[in-house]
Amino acid sequence: MSGTSDADTPDTTAPTPAVPPMIAVDAMGGDHAPEEIVRGAVLAVRELGLRVVLVGRRSQIAELLAREDALKEVPVVHSEDSLAMHEGALASWRRPRSSAAVACRLIRRGDADALVSAGSTGGIVATSTVRLRTQPGVLRPALAVPLPTGETPTILVDAGANADAKPEMLVQFAHLGCAYAQTAFGVEQPRVGLLTIGSEPGKGNKLTRRAAELLTAASDDDSRSLDFLGNVEGHDLMSRVVDVVVADGHTGNVALKTVEGTAAFTMAALREAFTSSWSAKAGALLQRRALGELRARLDSETYGGAALLGLNGTVVIAHGASRARGVARACQLAHDLATGRVGERIRRRVQHRPPSWLHRLAQTEER
Repeated sequence: MSGTSDADTPDTTAPTPAVPPMIAVDAMGGDHAPEEIVRGAVLAVRELGLRVVLVGRRSQIAELLAREDALKEVPVVHSEDSLAMHEGALASWRRPRSSAAVACRLIRRGDADALVSAGSTGGIVATSTVRLRTQPGVLRPALAVPLPTGETPTILVDAGANADAKPEMLVQFAHLGCAYAQTAFGVEQPRVGLLTIGSEPGKGNKLTRRAAELLTAASDDDSRSLDFLGNVEGHDLMSRVVDVVVADGHTGNVALKTVEGTAAFTMAALREAFTSSWSAKAGALLQRRALGELRARLDSETYGGAALLGLNGTVVIAHGASRARGVARACQLAHDLATGRVGERIRRRVQHRPPSWLHRLAQTEER
């Protein structure tokens, strides 16, 4: 099932953009907005050399930029409204002039190439989907999140954008996740697994059983662009047995929150253990570097956030509690995805195998 196809081959003939991508940052989204968001944007410009524009209340943002002596470094686009952290899918209709909506408008006009927001996941997914629209042939956009499995992370997709999915959508999620792994982490031929309750063929509910059949058919077709290894279970998420784990949004989000909670518990338990006695503290001091690396690996901000794939524009949703460093990393991820033309990779994958064949296969489900 390995191999490459025209859909996965980088377009070496495409011209390299003369100007780096512009990242539109939603300054009003996040638990610590706008202070930490503005600081993160300044870090992205000064330390990472990125092009960033902040979107939000101009007077408030200008005051914060003045504190950083960055008024001339980071442009601002005004937006009076913003999405509250508790708002969900209806926010795109309730707040058409929110900072996230204005940032999407910049992308549609060609004044920006990517959106970064630490705002409400539901609100950002809905707003960007309505404003940017899905790419031709994409059934639904999906959230892709890197799991901290080592130097090259495992990509979980969908992590919460589609609670109710159809089997053919999971096949497209696999292609979206492969495009992400190739663009962001240089994985030439990603291995794909389907998250369900058993590794044996035929395990799972109606959705996953049918999705497994479609994924197998997709990996066996002439393009050979999917390397589907079969089912994986919850304990495989962190074992690096595959590069891309596919799930419906409900299952994927539960799995993601479980991993995040386990990581937080592990770090808390280690802190307690290493401060329980003087000898333990001495041991922690000797292992300071290794513990720091472990902390960074398990930190939800390390990889920048979740990428919403399948839209006409790059969208990165940072953790709601992101501080400046996490915002800067989210900007770096958005820059890398836009520069690596993840949308172009997705377009080639989807157009190479139009979803019609998936629908035809799905029609045989009840036979």
